[in-house]
Parts: sequence; C-alpha cells; structure tokens
Amino acid sequence: MPRPGFVLEVDRSTPSILFWRGENFSLEKLPAGRSRVIYPPEPLEALSDIDGAIRHALANPIDQDPLATQLFPGMKLTIAFDDVSLPLPKMRRPDVRQRVIEAVLDTAAQAGVDDVHIIAALGLHRRMHEYELRHALGDRIYDAFHDRGMLYQHDGEDHDNLSVIGTTDEGEVLEINKRAADSDLIVYVNINSVSMDGGWKSITTGLASYRSLSHHHNPETLENTKSLMGHRHQSALHTSVWRLGKVLRDNGPKIFQIETTLNTDMFPSPFEFINKREWEWTAKDRATFVGTTKSLNHTPIKLARKIFHGIEGPHQMTSVQAGETEAVHKITLEHVHRQQLMEVQGQTDILTMGIPFVSPYNPDGVMNPVLVMCMGLGYLFNMYRNKPLVREGGVVIMTHPCYRDFNPVHHPSYIDFFEQVLTDTTNPAEMSRKWEKQYAEDEWYRHLYRTGNAYHGVHPFYAWYWGAHGLQHAGKVIIVGGDPPTVRRLGFTPATTMDDAFEIASDVVGRSPTITHLHVPALLIADVQ
Repeated sequence: MPRPGFVLEVDRSTPSILFWRGENFSLEKLPAGRSRVIYPPEPLEALSDIDGAIRHALANPIDQDPLATQLFPGMKLTIAFDDVSLPLPKMRRPDVRQRVIEAVLDTAAQAGVDDVHIIAALGLHRRMHEYELRHALGDRIYDAFHDRGMLYQHDGEDHDNLSVIGTTDEGEVLEINKRAADSDLIVYVNINSVSMDGGWKSITTGLASYRSLSHHHNPETLENTKSLMGHRHQSALHTSVWRLGKVLRDNGPKIFQIETTLNTDMFPSPFEFINKREWEWTAKDRATFVGTTKSLNHTPIKLARKIFHGIEGPHQMTSVQAGETEAVHKITLEHVHRQQLMEVQGQTDILTMGIPFVSPYNPDGVMNPVLVMCMGLGYLFNMYRNKPLVREGGVVIMTHPCYRDFNPVHHPSYIDFFEQVLTDTTNPAEMSRKWEKQYAEDEWYRHLYRTGNAYHGVHPFYAWYWGAHGLQHAGKVIIVGGDPPTVRRLGFTPATTMDDAFEIASDVVGRSPTITHLHVPALLIADVQ
C-alpha cells in the first residue's frame, strides 16, 4: 500500500536533504528545530488492464452516449491531444496518448468514419519533432496519418484556419482551430499530470489563437490567480477559461472529453534514490548518488542534458474517464488529489526548492534562466491549494546553476527577451505594456513558430507571467549556485551556498526563521491549513 505524503520535522539526527541543481544534485543540511521537509505521497498502483479501462471509458462515458453511437459514416471527426509538455520526464512507450487514440480510431473504423484528423494541441508551444510525435502516438498512427496530411500540429497564427466560436459576457473572444470548430465531434485526449490542466482548459488553450489566449495569459489575471492547483474560485485564469468553455459548449461543436491521470513513479533505475526519503537510502542508493554526482561534475553540460532528457519515466495510468467535459474533469480531479494531495499545517518564512533539468517548456531542450524563474515561481511555488506554503513577504530559495544558455531552435524569442526586456524591467505589468505586442507580432518569430520548432514570440512573456503571483507574494528570491550576473538580470539575489542564502534571507525574515523544503520533482499539492 503506497504511503501518504509525509512532513518531516528536521532534528539533529536528520541526514542531509537532496536538492536538484539542474542536471545535477546536492545534499544540503537544514537547520534543526525550525525546518521541515515535505515528501510527496508515494506512487499509486497503475491500472492492471489499461487498454480494457480505456475501452470501458469509451463505452460507458459520463453524461454522454457511448462513443460508438456518436459516430457515423460521412462525419467529420477530429481527435486533439496534449503535446509533449507533459508528462515529465516522457513516459515509456506505449504512451497513454497512443493507447487512447488507437482505441478511438478502432471505434471510428468500426463505425465507418473516414474523415478523421488528428491535431496536436500546441496552443503557442513549439511544434513537436517527428521523433516526439512518434513517441507520443506510436509509429502505426504516425505512418498512417501524417503523410496524408491528416496528422498535424495546431497553428495559432494560421488565420485562414481559425474560427471564432463566440464571445463571453466579459468580452473574451474564443477563437479556435477551424477544422476542430467545423467538426461533427471533437475527441480530446488529455493527460492530467497536475490539477490545473484538463477540463475546458484543454481546447480553449490547446487549439486557441494568441487573440484568445491573451484574455487570460496576462499579468493581471495571473497575479489574481491565487491557486493554480487548488480551488477554481481562487484562480482568475480558470474563471476566464470556464467562461470560454461555456461559449464553446453553447456555440461550438460537440465534444467527447477523455482524461487520464498518472501516478508519480517518475524515475527508473539507477535514479530511484530521487523519489526516496533520505534516511531510507540503502548503501546502494548512497553509492549511486555519490557516483552519479561525481560523474556529472565531470560531464560536459550538453552530454549531461542528453542523458537526463533521455530518461523515460515508468509512470503509468491510474484512471481514465470520458464523456461530458465538466463531469469528466470533476472525477479526474478526484484521482489527481488521491495521488497528490496532502495536508500541511501552516505557512513558513522560507521555502526552499531544487530546480530540476526540465520544465513543461523545455522537453529535450535547455532550462534557460527565464524557465528557471517559471519553474520555481510559476510551478513549484504554486503546488498548493488554499494558501501558499511560504507566507506573504517571505523568502523563496532555489538551487540551480542558472547558466546563460538558450536553445536557439526552441527558444529564439527567449534570447531577445532576456537581453532586451529583462534589462529594462522585470515587472510583469510593465513588460506587458511596453514589449509584449512587439514580440507577439514579430514576423520572424511568427515564421519560426509556424515552420520550425520554436515557441511563439510571446511565449517568454507567458512564462514570466506564470510566476507573477509568486513574484508579487515573495519578499525576496535567492538562487543558490547560479551565475551571479544572470541571477541579477532576473531580479533575484545570488548566493554561493545554502548557508549564505539563509544569511541573506535574515534581512527579510530574521535570524531564526522557519524553513520548509519542497522535496521535488515528484508531484504534490500541499493543502496548507
């Protein structure tokens, strides 16, 4: 039976605690008597018959008729699916998306449906490489659909192939992929790695245009999103998305939503020590850690990056449900919470977190400095519901090398954002007002997004806005081990060691602050009381 999440109160006998540092690790000693470590719940058991569960979900949907009865010859069927921003790390083949889509295609073939398009729901993310599409969908689907032009990736800048569905009472325009809008049925295949995803967010972001996304991907909305992972009434982003979802439901095509959840069994051998509690490390775990870190210390960064991005996680499906979007999503969240939710008592003065090698926006790429900020203040800071782990005005300490390194293929606009925008301002509202339009409408960025493998020109702004609430909430942000000029460019404070960081933090939180370490990357939602 998997153990629930655990909060360790640090005492003098507590061993040093594991911190990620990009493509490496460190062990850090936390002060006894006023520190605690939050360990996520252990991975749940996967479904014993995944393909059988998928078939059952299609035949027994929630608040809808079985999928087979909704299909007919001559109809337009569009299958949309989540891109490779999740799960992290990528899962072993066959991927969940492949298994679900193969079952949908089998059902469609039996119903005589020939007009089937499969669309990667990128939003404004980068186009997936062929090897990524093959990994997510399998060779059989790729070979059968891609060369016939029936498997392709959403283009949020192809204005001839976008369609306006309607407008909310707040003036938010819903504009989505035209093929999807004109379909008799959209089947959306979702992976809910975290609770903020899924529901109406799937189509209203994944198949949307910049025009639509700008209504909720902006500083004002994200500063007022007080809980990305928690209660929807605390999230201005989700409130906007659900308004757009109502427009889609009332005026758009019929939707058959399929949502899946995964366990948190993220790292295979020899990296099992990452998910373990340090005092439970075996002699083999300790030797593996020492050997791994020593090797990585002498490994060129590009090779280390290749090694880590080559990891295929053993995480697997814990639930699958299909049918009406809101009814499905309600059950999905119950499964996410069963895996990730844990109660934590009270807030802390200092929140520490190790930043790993990967985030949703650099699969098979570089964790550049802007993404370090996004991962720390946008994602890990937000792994709570009710209220943040760190008190308002407290200190966030992250560990990461924060090298000034960018992938020019994936992140061209990030390079200019770092050199141009961040030298002018780190304030989300100010950069939105002064710079966003220029990047969003730049023809070269638009060309790279549409024809290459680049994130949209506006994407570094969205990554920065994702951390807007964390920036607003924290009194100081410190990065341990980061390149000092780069850290300062982000508007943060560099520190050489964890002890130096605690000393710097004392100017804000005093000499004897409480400290909480978020033991990542295994996923959790801290229900802070």
